[in-house]
Amino acid sequence: MQLTERHKEYWHKNLVITAILLFIWFVVTFVEAWFARELNQFSFLGFPFGFYMAAQGSLIIYVVLIFFYAWKMNKLDREYGVREED
Repeated sequence: MQLTERHKEYWHKNLVITAILLFIWFVVTFVEAWFARELNQFSFLGFPFGFYMAAQGSLIIYVVLIFFYAWKMNKLDREYGVREED
């Protein structure tokens, strides 16, 4: 099957969104853990910031990433006419 320019543009935008969100996921998961000792110098809601991010902050960010991806892809699907019917 030959992809049209419109299909290529759609997949390029999809890959850019995915790459950005994976980068954010990587930072929240691994970089935050790497610098946890330094982050614990700050306090958030009475807890050391590194501890808070490991216990709850990263989970909140993961859920936000999921909702953002679903919202953005629905918008992109409508724009390119590949939306699944309800």
